[in-house]
Amino acid sequence: MSALTAQGLSKHFNGLVAVEDVTFEVPPGQVRALIGPNGAGKTTLVGMLSGRIVPSSGRVTFDGDDVTNWPAHKRIASGIGYTFQITSIFPNLSVWENVALAARRALSTPASVSQVVATSLSRVGLVDRQAEDAGDLSYGHQRLLEIAMGLAQAPKLLILDEPTQGLAEGEVTAFIELIAELSGETTVLLIEHNMDVVMQVSDFVTVLEAGRVLFEGSPDEVKASAEVQSAYLGGDDAAA
Repeated sequence: MSALTAQGLSKHFNGLVAVEDVTFEVPPGQVRALIGPNGAGKTTLVGMLSGRIVPSSGRVTFDGDDVTNWPAHKRIASGIGYTFQITSIFPNLSVWENVALAARRALSTPASVSQVVATSLSRVGLVDRQAEDAGDLSYGHQRLLEIAMGLAQAPKLLILDEPTQGLAEGEVTAFIELIAELSGETTVLLIEHNMDVVMQVSDFVTVLEAGRVLFEGSPDEVKASAEVQSAYLGGDDAAA
């Protein structure tokens, strides 16, 4: 059984086709990358998978359940963690409090929340910043905080939308190591423009173009695909 299945997903906005008939399956424990040029439909597709956007047609199945009509909060409760392309934190709360809010969605006792917060912050390298206001962190560290908030929910599926945006080189390296740790522990859907990261951490890659699946395969197969090279990897805007 797949952890996540999209079947014939489409989204039209007043005649504009953002996503058209997208179908793919993500097995449990896989790190799946979703890539494509700007405007390919990645954000819209992820919105439908996470429950933030209602599809025009198609189905979403998670962990054996048809979740197509489930709101975002119910999908979170079922085990889908999600980090946003634009950071969504509580800037006036401390780093610790931000992660604790996320942890309480999945846990009940204060002791277990404290332990999960400490572990999550340690995994992203922010344990020494836990007393600071989240709004005082650099943009890159706010991205890491959001990942810690996702981890604190103990998700069966973790959707990471542009997680390395704003990270320094050393932080990107640490992120790659974190994904390696998570491999097998949880299923990961990674939306990422940094192709070095995609090629290092992904088990499988889905390539979108103009709202449709252009290609699917291993990182090596993606690199070797003339279609992908022409549409995405080969131009000057490959990392845009």
